[in-house]
Amino acid sequence: MRSPEEELIAILKKAKVDFTSSLPCEKIKGLLRRVPEEFFHLPLTREEEGVGISAGAALSGKRPAMFVQSSGVGNMINALLSLTGFYQLPLAIFVSWRGVYKERIEAQLPMGQNLPGILKGAGISHSPITTREDLEGSSKRLEAVYKKNTLHAFLLSPALWEGSAVRREKPEKRSHKREAGADYEGGIMQRISSPRLTRFEILNSIAPYLDSKVVVCNLGIPSKELYFIKDQPSNFYMLGSMGMATPIGLGIALTSDKEVVVIDGDGSILMNPGTLATAASCEPKNLTILAIDNSSYGSTGDQPTLTGMCVDLEFLARGFGIKDTHTVSRKKELVDMLKRTHDGMRFIHVLAVPGNRDVPNIPLHHLAIKERVQGFLRR
Repeated sequence: MRSPEEELIAILKKAKVDFTSSLPCEKIKGLLRRVPEEFFHLPLTREEEGVGISAGAALSGKRPAMFVQSSGVGNMINALLSLTGFYQLPLAIFVSWRGVYKERIEAQLPMGQNLPGILKGAGISHSPITTREDLEGSSKRLEAVYKKNTLHAFLLSPALWEGSAVRREKPEKRSHKREAGADYEGGIMQRISSPRLTRFEILNSIAPYLDSKVVVCNLGIPSKELYFIKDQPSNFYMLGSMGMATPIGLGIALTSDKEVVVIDGDGSILMNPGTLATAASCEPKNLTILAIDNSSYGSTGDQPTLTGMCVDLEFLARGFGIKDTHTVSRKKELVDMLKRTHDGMRFIHVLAVPGNRDVPNIPLHHLAIKERVQGFLRR
């Protein structure tokens, strides 16, 4: 008789799942040892970034599945609703359901016991899986996720794994493997030149370079400015889900051979900085992250961000392991940087002055935005 872990993996294979990501939980440690052996798998730093990465993979035609702990669902709700659900992208979430069965950690009780109500209130379909019969019945629901482009959470009770030999296996020993990064001295970098261009001027300068590339643009005014300057079918305009631009671009880059450019902002990057570590760990060669840093939340009234006081985004990217990083502030050096041939992932920190251009709203329906990008990726 197959273990429940093997049974679930068989169900995933039957549904043709081909892109997985996870954050750990002790209750599903046996399953998490098996998943990377059977599927493309990406370890995450935070649940929310996994939603963005999975969205990018879904845009490329993949069938993503995530494995998370119930406490992490709270970190995902906004992205699940304003990104996955809003753009009607498929995603199966397998949740290690804590706080409901022989739970010894009291801090797991509030989220675990309220999880079904939270999901119901958010309008996210879900089903509890406590027995082998429940597990077998999940196969049709999983296949429906990818056929109908829906979102579903499978709540895996710890009772499901009782008696499984897979959970008792000892993990492999690991040694630390880390390549030396670029040499630089600690402290905030003293910039030779100050920012001179607004974000609109920066986008206008790089528009020719973006031609026929997949462009994932940060939400709010940045997307509106990009649409005004250079609309093209390969542009994915974010209309919500702040902090998801780089994760979405990473997901596309990992699942497509197209050149991908992420136009991100300082406030957005600071919201999900761990994604830079995730990107560095897999280092897709077709990804360029363009971090336009005007030290302000431009779409909400130019409130200051911490990059104007204590955070250097290029140092942050280097610290997370990205090798090819640069800081620029002038038009020529930015354009020259983008034209330069590169054989790896790049992080370009563009210093900018605050300010927005008064441009109209994007007239496209959000599903039309998705379909245009999917059509480009299929070509």
